[in-house]
Amino acid sequence: MSLFRKQGSPSDETNSKSTLALRINVFFFSTFIIFCVIIIRLAVLQFVEGPTLTEVEANRDTKNVPLAAMRGSILAAGGEKIAYSTPVQSLYITLTKEYTAKKTDKNTKVTDYTPEAKANVNKLAANLVEKFNQLGDPSEKKMTVEEVKDSLDLKFRKYNGYTPRRIKVGLSAKEVAYFMEHKDEYPGLEVVEENVRHYDKDKVAVQTVGYVKLFKNSNSLGIYQNVLNAMKDHPTAGLTYKDDEFVGFDGLELQYQRELRGQNGYQEISINPQNMAEKIEKVVPPVKGNDIWMTINKNVQLKTEQAITDQLRWLHTHSVQGKTHPNAITGYAVAMEVDTGNIVAMASMPDYDTNAWTDGSISKTLDITNYQNGTITPISSGRSGNNFESTVLMGSTIKPLSVLIGLNEGLFKTTDWYTDRGITSFGKVGHETKVRNASGHVYGGMDPALAIEHSSNVFMVDMVGKRLYEKYPSKGIDVWDKYMKEFGLGVSTEVDLPNEFLGRINYTNLKAAGSAQAALVYASFGQQGAYTTLQLAQYVSTLANKGERIKPHLISKITDPSGQVVQTFGREVLNTVKMDDSYWNEVKKGMNSKVDAFDGFPYDFARKTGTSQQAARGVLKDNGVFIAYAPRNNPKLAVAVVIPEGGFGSNSAAPVARKIFDAYDWEYGLDGVPKKSLQQKSAGQSSSSSESGTTGTN
Repeated sequence: MSLFRKQGSPSDETNSKSTLALRINVFFFSTFIIFCVIIIRLAVLQFVEGPTLTEVEANRDTKNVPLAAMRGSILAAGGEKIAYSTPVQSLYITLTKEYTAKKTDKNTKVTDYTPEAKANVNKLAANLVEKFNQLGDPSEKKMTVEEVKDSLDLKFRKYNGYTPRRIKVGLSAKEVAYFMEHKDEYPGLEVVEENVRHYDKDKVAVQTVGYVKLFKNSNSLGIYQNVLNAMKDHPTAGLTYKDDEFVGFDGLELQYQRELRGQNGYQEISINPQNMAEKIEKVVPPVKGNDIWMTINKNVQLKTEQAITDQLRWLHTHSVQGKTHPNAITGYAVAMEVDTGNIVAMASMPDYDTNAWTDGSISKTLDITNYQNGTITPISSGRSGNNFESTVLMGSTIKPLSVLIGLNEGLFKTTDWYTDRGITSFGKVGHETKVRNASGHVYGGMDPALAIEHSSNVFMVDMVGKRLYEKYPSKGIDVWDKYMKEFGLGVSTEVDLPNEFLGRINYTNLKAAGSAQAALVYASFGQQGAYTTLQLAQYVSTLANKGERIKPHLISKITDPSGQVVQTFGREVLNTVKMDDSYWNEVKKGMNSKVDAFDGFPYDFARKTGTSQQAARGVLKDNGVFIAYAPRNNPKLAVAVVIPEGGFGSNSAAPVARKIFDAYDWEYGLDGVPKKSLQQKSAGQSSSSSESGTTGTN
């Protein structure tokens, strides 16, 4: 009998089936055990660890708290800092559970801070006051315990729970060193670098530069309403504004807010379900704002401001035509380069020290009524003694344009001769209204140029106002209005400043004028339109440019924090008035009034005085107006000056203009050669000659 079974016998098959069944049973049993473990684990996660995990997840929620950027500077043309920011160290606290732990009374169900939290707050406030008194600047106002506690905003009236609270601005070096060294002793306390706004103590063009206010107090402006809406709809950490961040509220500070502000940084703070801070997860530093460079020359600006101040004082103490002018207490001037449109001086006087407002409030100087720019708006920009605003009727300064209109409309020719008898009339026969020249002057025969030079009212009435009405009847108002706007009168100059006033147009009010003819007659010699000083400067610049109306610029360039130029501003023509060259030459020839203030002026220049009348308590008062450009045949600078209640423009406004031209000539040269450079060169040569002579003697 064989010792071995044959392969594939019934016994082998039975053993294989048993092994397979065992393996299948083990697999299914293992799978069952795994599923049981998973189900049990899920039950534990849901019913046992669920609340804890939910709180952990909530603890991982984060909020972004903005960090204000350093605001850029506003510089004068020569690089002098007119508005600038300096860093200061401030003390902030982010409230943690040590100060905000709460409990609820089971009987009254009133929630209040725990005794431990209250004790921690009191201890913190007392300790901080002690350190402030010990380490702070001895000259500063001392903080009290209550003031520190108020700054914590424990009732959340100002801030969310996670928002850091500012306790003190402007820490001394000793305070900074102490709080940095003892940071672990003060949970949530941080020293944060911020910036404070300063303005040149020389008070350079303060109403033009403008001022800043706290963002939380600036919501009346549309730009910041838009910011608030954007923050609600699309919160972005770097674009979010802080309530205690300073923002531009007027002037260039407002106009270039986005460029000056830079970009805020932020802290990413983790918060708990109670909306309280846990810890700072990340810090993204802010980006400093750009610097803007004004076209205003500091020296020309200061001399312009001083010229107005001196002239007002002179009008109070010196008799002109038999009387002084004590109610002339405001004055306005603009100097604009004819070829570039650059504003080199823009003065609204009296001015004020903007540094009084650097805390973001104007409450410190409640007596200031002229905090807006009187050269572009009559609103809150000062008033004369009889409450006259900064925009006055043009008076005779309109006459160059009146003659241009008459010539261009074919109402007369440059060679036409007119006899001025000192008086004329208009209106229906038997109901005529009479118009006279100033002081009753009778000038006799004249051409259009002499009519401008002598400032003949009757020429303007007979040759322009009445004839324009005869040509167009009531449509003459629209024709007149078209010319006014082409020369920048009654429309925006498009200057880079906010809140520009467009002027006060009276000639469209036919009811007040009495008729379309009356409106045109009075408009022809300057009694139907009141415009800003800047509009007058653009108007005279347009005359100098033979019809090219140039956009006035206050900013020449913008640079980033590293000094790289990111934007420049150049000459921009807004519109062009096409007229025959002979018309421009006739007007330029006529702008030749006698002005004593310019005796000895080394340049031939074009000018026009103006005196508009305004009633005060039933008595007519004279407002002084003056426009000019120089040199006459190669215009470089256009100037406009307004002195409400200053009397005749030749006596009140013209002396200011003379000093402006002199100041510009010194800095830049009306002939292209700065006179200060000639003096420096002369002084250098004199010094060199002196040294040479001394050497020879030795």
